[in-house]
Amino acid sequence: MPLNTAPNLPDPDGFYDELLRAHEGLSQAESEALNARLILILCNHIGDGEVLREALRAAAA
Repeated sequence: MPLNTAPNLPDPDGFYDELLRAHEGLSQAESEALNARLILILCNHIGDGEVLREALRAAAA
């Protein structure tokens, strides 16, 4: 499965608002921990090492 980088969320602005709300009231460390947990949960959901490596390369570019 190739990495899908095309817009794919039906309501990206709505999700972004939810993501911001999830961080409200958190300290910097708590916010970073939330992001790390979210990333690991999504990586587990994807479950394809090559897709994840491609995503890492895309994010680092």
